[in-house]
Amino acid sequence: MKVEQVLELVKAVSDSELTEFKYEEDGVKLSLKKTSDKIVQVPAPPVPMAPPAPPVPAAPPAIPAASVPVPPAGAEAPTAVSAADTAAPAAGDGNLPADNIVKSPLVGTFYAAPAEDAEPFVKIGDSVKEGQVLAIVEAMKLMNEIESDFTGTIKAILVENGQGVEYGQPLFVIS
Repeated sequence: MKVEQVLELVKAVSDSELTEFKYEEDGVKLSLKKTSDKIVQVPAPPVPMAPPAPPVPAAPPAIPAASVPVPPAGAEAPTAVSAADTAAPAAGDGNLPADNIVKSPLVGTFYAAPAEDAEPFVKIGDSVKEGQVLAIVEAMKLMNEIESDFTGTIKAILVENGQGVEYGQPLFVIS
């Protein structure tokens, strides 16, 4: 009997309800016996916490009607462009569209690549498909792949490699 076969038998007996196993072949005797009941403690999954409510912005001061400029007749009214319309979204700015944000499903450490010397899973501008691996979040020495919930293009990566992340924290913006 080869060592690999013995190891397979040990694993099979360990994983089964058997308490004792004996095997004999060509003068080789193998006896496996479980002598103690081992209690394996499985950690509970993380309890989701609601993210903090964004602050309510103060209402802008009222402008008296007499001070509002009126364009001349036939002139096209100017359109307002805010800084939020032109700036890239930042983590925690509260203005991120809710339907295309990939959030962290657990607390841990964010890794953009499978290894230190490897290329990142995705970069800004990359096209991704639903279910594609975008990053890894390490929690309790377990590497958890973070998959895309959307098909589209990576518009922003909101965390740095090696940064700690919280449950529900936005990680990627996909459009």
